[in-house]
Order: sequence, then C-alpha cells, then structure tokens
Amino acid sequence: MRRYSNVYYIIAVLVLAWAGCASTPPVVPEEFQSQIDPSLSFHDIQTAPQSYQGRTVLLGGEILSAKRKQEGTELEILQLPVTADDPPTDRRSESQGRFLALDRSVIDPASLPPGTRVTLVGEVKGGEVRQLDESSYRYPTLEVKHLHIWDERAYRERQRSPVGLFGGMGFGFGSGGRSGSFGGVGIGSGF
Repeated sequence: MRRYSNVYYIIAVLVLAWAGCASTPPVVPEEFQSQIDPSLSFHDIQTAPQSYQGRTVLLGGEILSAKRKQEGTELEILQLPVTADDPPTDRRSESQGRFLALDRSVIDPASLPPGTRVTLVGEVKGGEVRQLDESSYRYPTLEVKHLHIWDERAYRERQRSPVGLFGGMGFGFGSGGRSGSFGGVGIGSGF
C-alpha cells in the first residue's frame, strides 16, 4: 500500500509543477489579442504609414534608443519578426527597418538600454521623416498600448525551447495483473 501512496505523491508534485509552468502569463494579454490586425505587416506600415492610421499591430524588435519626451518615452526600435508569445528573432538581418513608438507610461529611458528586446501592441499614428546618419529616413510611428520587455534570461530560454509552440509535459501510470500489482510510472517532457 505504501508504494501506491508514493506514486500518488509523485503525481501530485508533477501536476503542481506542470500547472506552474502552464500559468505563465501570455506576452500579449488577451484584451489586446482581438484588437491586433494580423493582415497588416511591417512592410505595409513602412510603405504607407498614413494609410493605416488607427489600426493596431503586433511588432517586435530591439531598442536602439529611448528618450524622455514631454508626452512619454519615445523608443526607436529596429523591427525584428515576432509572433504573439515568442521573442523577436535574434537575427538582425531579418529586420525590415526601424520605427518609433511612444509609450505614455512613465518609463525611465535608462531601464531600456540599447539591445533590449521588446514585443509591443501599438496603434499606428502615421510617419515621421528624420535624419538618420547622412540621409532622411521615414519612420512609421506608433503609440504603445502594451509593451513586453524581454529580460535576457527569459529571452534566451524562449529562444532555446519555445514551450508555447512545441513544448509539453506528461506523465502516466498503469497497473495490471490479477493480483493488482502496479505496472509503472512514466514521466515525459518534449520540446
């Protein structure tokens, strides 16, 4: 009988551990997911930002600079491909350009140093031409509705094992035989 109580204890611990992993909050909160226009690409916004004013998009990238402005914190971001709960790619060669995002919440620019990876939900506000090195550059502009800042450890873990897409954990047990003998316990995890 003691053998069965140990098995139930192990199963209970595994279920609690799995529930802890599964309860990680999503990168994009549910209230914003329905607002995002998935048909709108960064290329579309960059080509004709005025045409998409008022539309909500999901973008990701790497912060190039953060500046305090009167209206909030302005972020210059190198666009990098992103999906809802995955971090932006770490391959800068996949970037399609830069954009400006205004976050009206109080963020100290020092807490967002260059190289910080972000995923954001933002409303397209238009475009703005600014000097970039020795030429003019048209930046799409957005107002931040939600900003997820990837801390370095979480970013690297998600890059190595995208649990949201392919991961899982399972366990099983069995019994058999006429005498009611216990068959075994199996624990598995997949990525």
